[in-house]
Amino acid sequence: MPGNRRAGSNPAGGSGSNDMKFLIDCLWVGSAGFCGAIARFAVARGCGQVFRTSFPVGTLVINVTGSFVLGWLAAYASARVGFNETLRIAIGVGFVGAYTTFSTYMYESDALLRQGAWLKAVLNLAGSLLLGLLAVRLGAYVGSK
Repeated sequence: MPGNRRAGSNPAGGSGSNDMKFLIDCLWVGSAGFCGAIARFAVARGCGQVFRTSFPVGTLVINVTGSFVLGWLAAYASARVGFNETLRIAIGVGFVGAYTTFSTYMYESDALLRQGAWLKAVLNLAGSLLLGLLAVRLGAYVGSK
């Protein structure tokens, strides 16, 4: 039945080597995600201690730096033949995926709106959007060099 194959089965009759690669990729993504989550926590806490403001500076910094890293990685990996696919997935999906904070960005922006802090909400939304886009482009530029 389509979509109901056993794990390890291969319609072409091959071995479960694809399953082993998938498992290894999952372990790398999970490990990198752990590191990304810790980095996110550390950066957010550090920004909170340095800036001491109700503005979510930590989330803004995380979104911009995460955008830069993802832009750099995409350009760097695509410019190099044979760049390790597992490493690309681990950094892009695992580390950056756990590090960036889009849902937190939306939640904090909504909280600012609910508090009536319209200017801060707009600055947070526009800042992450524009600076994040700029960071992706800068990261891509740096990664292609």
